[in-house]
Formats: sequence, C-alpha cells, structure tokens
Amino acid sequence: MKKLLFVGFIIGLVSCQQDKIGYIDNIELMEKYQEKLDIEAKYQAKTATFSKRRDSISQAFQLEAQAFQTKAQSMSQKKAQEEYELLQQRGQFMGQQLQQQEQELQLEGRTEMDSLVSKVRKEIATYGKAQGYTYILGGGEGGSVLYGNDANDLTAEILKLLNEKHKK
Repeated sequence: MKKLLFVGFIIGLVSCQQDKIGYIDNIELMEKYQEKLDIEAKYQAKTATFSKRRDSISQAFQLEAQAFQTKAQSMSQKKAQEEYELLQQRGQFMGQQLQQQEQELQLEGRTEMDSLVSKVRKEIATYGKAQGYTYILGGGEGGSVLYGNDANDLTAEILKLLNEKHKK
C-alpha cells in the first residue's frame, strides 16, 4: 500500500512538471521586424542606383555602336570588321563586369539577411531560456506549428523585444 501511494505521488509530481511551450509566426515576425525592413530598404536603394548606372552605361554603349555603324560605312570591310570585333569584345567585357557587380550586390544582401536571421534565432533562444520555455516553435508558411493557442503565441513579445534592441 505504501509503495502504491509512493508511485502515485511520483506520478503526480512528474505530471505537474509540464513543458512550457510557445510559438512564433516566423512570417509575421520578419515582415514587421524593423531591422529587416531597414536592410531591405538599403538594398532597394543600392539596386536602384546600380540599375541607373547600368542603364546609363548601356545607353552610352548603344550610342557608340550606332556611331560605329555610321563610321563603318566609310571604312574598308577588313578595317570595319576589326573595329567591330573590338567593339563587341568591349561590350562583352562591360556586360560581364556589370553582371559581376550585380551578383556581388545580391550576395552582400543575402549575407546580411542570413546574419539577421541568425541574430533573430539567438535572441529567441535567449528569450526562451530567460522565460523558462522548454520549446519555442516556428509557425507560419512551412512552419512546424499547425495550430497553437493564442496564449502561447510569442510573436508580438519577440517582435517588440527585437525592435527595441534595434532602436538602440
């Protein structure tokens, strides 16, 4: 009888220790996180500046090509062919340079966003430990939470914490 009571006491004790679980809507968090919005705005501005420069270079090259066509009519066929090949090589080189610069800009943006995501994950882990959570799950599109009680939704709290830290 004493053993039965002791086992019942242990089972009761273990059942009282429930895991503290919360979840975050990843999409909502990232859509409203000010630092992410700032990074996006910065790269939109950089992309717009790059596009204007690329368009300007392309336009100048097209004018040069048109001028060459006019000039080529008064040249010998051999000389015109040689200069056309040089013009074509320069055009390819400029195109490759612009493509490389565009790829570098994209890589820079992806690297900064990856760093931001890593930072957000660390902040969530720190918050979870400080608040005594056993698990904090990620929800949203493709997330692991298919349903969660609103009382366990930590999105607003984490978003507020991240935005406050970003302001500093």
